[in-house]
Amino acid sequence: MDKQILEALERRLGTVHARQRLGIEKEIEPRIFGKGLNLFHPENWYSIHSFIRSSLKFAGLYWRGRRNARDIQVRSNDVRIPGLHRAFDGFTILHISDLHVDMYPPATQALIERVRPLDYDLCVLTGDYRAGTCGPFDDAITGMAQVREGLKPPIYGVLGNHDSIRMVPQLEAMGVSMLLNESVEIERQGAVIYLAGIDDAHYFRVDNIDKAAQHLRQNGISILLSHTPEIYRQAAHAGFNLMLCGHTHGGQICLPGGYPVTLDSRCPRYMGSGPWQYQGMIGYTSAGAGTCIVSVRLNCPPEITLHRLRVNQPAYLTD
Repeated sequence: MDKQILEALERRLGTVHARQRLGIEKEIEPRIFGKGLNLFHPENWYSIHSFIRSSLKFAGLYWRGRRNARDIQVRSNDVRIPGLHRAFDGFTILHISDLHVDMYPPATQALIERVRPLDYDLCVLTGDYRAGTCGPFDDAITGMAQVREGLKPPIYGVLGNHDSIRMVPQLEAMGVSMLLNESVEIERQGAVIYLAGIDDAHYFRVDNIDKAAQHLRQNGISILLSHTPEIYRQAAHAGFNLMLCGHTHGGQICLPGGYPVTLDSRCPRYMGSGPWQYQGMIGYTSAGAGTCIVSVRLNCPPEITLHRLRVNQPAYLTD
């Protein structure tokens, strides 16, 4: 089966990318230190999971945090892009990130209920579909199939640091078009915007913005999907107008006022969640729909976001 997957991925992505991604996955053990952009990977330190759960129970916060993890908020974000064609004024993108569908099934069910009634033109998924960072992913694929039933096409996605590239054929078979250092054109009334996506830049570091952007027309409006905000400099200087990402969970467990204890991301803290801007590029970091390490949310509700593209106003406004 691995040989068949490798051959299919090599045809799709090229020999180097496919072999890099699969090779790194095969050598991975659940590392606590080393690899990736960050030295420390708490998601792989399983003893700390129990410590955090026990501490929250002792403080009387655990069960409230579990309830919060099911209370998924629907955010609205108006993105005002200079030069946007009027055909795309009001074009709405549903952005879902960090689902971790096999981590806490009640939260996944809450997500399915939230997305069903929403109205949008395009859905994008910015990675981390499973809870673990290695091993089997059958439960994640089953959970994603359930989520997919509630989503309206077209749907595009990228992989996160928790995801295996071996998930791609099954995700695409259910109708999620994966962008792995690739781009597509989105057409509306004769006008076009470009949607590009990169492979994980946080742990696997097999992102290639140059390849993803190679078919973009100069001065065309372009949107980049990345699992992590950490490549914000490269994206801005490559000329992308909008970058949508996740990975940080907004901190997930935050101090009162929403101040994150940690973001597990090498980026300025103002990019940790919500809208931001860098060198003329507009960005949005989703706080994520799911949870990691422990299935709780404190002072940082889970979210999905409706981004509405707008013409000829200040850079961005949010509700």
